[in-house]
Amino acid sequence: MEVLKVGTSSTPKAVAGAIAAIARNDKTTEIQAIGAGAVNQAVKSIAIARGYVAPNGIELVCIPAFGQIEVEGELKTSIMFIVEKR
Repeated sequence: MEVLKVGTSSTPKAVAGAIAAIARNDKTTEIQAIGAGAVNQAVKSIAIARGYVAPNGIELVCIPAFGQIEVEGELKTSIMFIVEKR
């Protein structure tokens, strides 16, 4: 499983390209986001990635979950998106 960390300054098209490349290699992607802005960018990235791979007959699905990430020595709650092929 490939892990991508998305922040508020992440470019959705760039993250979408990474998601699409991982999906084309038959791997699952875990996207980690902390905060509303990062979650917004992650969701946009997933939507764009679905459009990138759809012409190839690949359908992506997303499973949201909570997670814990250590940032500067303290645990923060994150939103994780598991993106995989259906």
